[in-house]
Amino acid sequence: MSGALAVTVIGCDGRPHGPEATSALAAADRVAGAPRHLEAAELPAGAERIVIKRLDDALDAICGRPGRVAVLASGDPGFFGIVRALRARGVTPEVIPAVSSVALAFARLGLDWDDALVVSAHGRNPRQALAAALAHPKVAILTAPGNATARALGAELLRAGRKVYVAECLGAPQERLSDLSAEPARDFAEPNILVALDLKAPERLKAPERLKAPERLKAPERLKAPEHLKVAERPEAPDREGPRWLAGHPGAPPGWALPEDEFGHRDSMITKAEVRALVLARLGPAPGRTIWDVGAGSGAVSVECARFGAWVIAVESDQAQCDLIRQNAARHRVHLRLHQGRAPDALVGLPPADAVFVGGGDHAVLGAAIRTGNPERVVVTLAAVQRVGETSDLLAAQGYEPHGVQLQASRLTPLPNKTLRLAAQNPVFVLWGEKIMTIVDRYLPHTGSSDPRSRQSPGARP
Repeated sequence: MSGALAVTVIGCDGRPHGPEATSALAAADRVAGAPRHLEAAELPAGAERIVIKRLDDALDAICGRPGRVAVLASGDPGFFGIVRALRARGVTPEVIPAVSSVALAFARLGLDWDDALVVSAHGRNPRQALAAALAHPKVAILTAPGNATARALGAELLRAGRKVYVAECLGAPQERLSDLSAEPARDFAEPNILVALDLKAPERLKAPERLKAPERLKAPERLKAPEHLKVAERPEAPDREGPRWLAGHPGAPPGWALPEDEFGHRDSMITKAEVRALVLARLGPAPGRTIWDVGAGSGAVSVECARFGAWVIAVESDQAQCDLIRQNAARHRVHLRLHQGRAPDALVGLPPADAVFVGGGDHAVLGAAIRTGNPERVVVTLAAVQRVGETSDLLAAQGYEPHGVQLQASRLTPLPNKTLRLAAQNPVFVLWGEKIMTIVDRYLPHTGSSDPRSRQSPGARP
């Protein structure tokens, strides 16, 4: 046995290993992998088998003593895989990747994916993955083995109007791609990937008949697939920016706090751009975050948050305003959920919020939004000074640290003689609060469970 530790991570995608991987496997003193990978590989005689069930236990066995170790992992092990976990243990492995399950899923569908956002619900709360999938045009979601998380995510995507395909055992003999909307009650073997497409997607985005698994791909029961993955897509809008240069989510929009004339609105009932800039800063919209806009009006704040990639639920009771929200979302090519109804009753049953915006300061609505949504952050705009102290007290009573400012902007406006004057806008109070425990958590180490061996490490897939 060698005096040093040498780890080679070998990707598995169902095809025979190449010469480099075969040589590393033949020379290994120890071979680690999920049961399906160990069963499918030709292991050297006398090599110790390390079955990866709990990742931390497996890492102890891999890294605990010197020797040559081969680690078998799904697809590209450097992409949401075990390479990160090994490096966290101070090991720099040699990596021999295979085709990732994400690439394989999009290839089976005949879809490009440089614009796909890839997120993981493996070892994590799936809320963020679902929010990203609902807000982004094309999303791949990695999930853990077992039906529960994949089925829950699939059901939510179906409810949101997506067409969901289940890709099972990609690269294995029993590979299958099926339509979840046609078989909602079917149990999965162990899905690799769920692919969700908007029901209005053009034909070119729909899975063709050729993607059905051929007869030769039917199944030895003993083979199981790795983690699951979902891919969500809506119809593509015309590309106005030219060829893509950045994969995944495009990041922050090129500008925000847009002028009021960028939105349809009535009777100037719109949060002014200067106020919106601060509101956005305090809400912190981003992919994976769910934001409620309660009393959304024309939807300017909703649309701006959605442009940052957040999943936005716009709550509005007025039919004319709801029509404007739809028009503004379409104009800015964002996807959000419009929930028509009057708060506070309309808030019942909505998914939890990471942040809530309430325009107007109705205390019954604000209190209900906090209790129902349980957000980390709350932002309120007020016109009446009398409501400022009351609202601050309400935030504090609900466990938030309140802050606030008065904003009054004066805009440069031309005069007939081509000189400029300052045109004052109405003053607005912006109050915000962050949950006190969220602030405390930010400065404390995250130790997680008292027994780290009781869970899989997030981000690593065997």
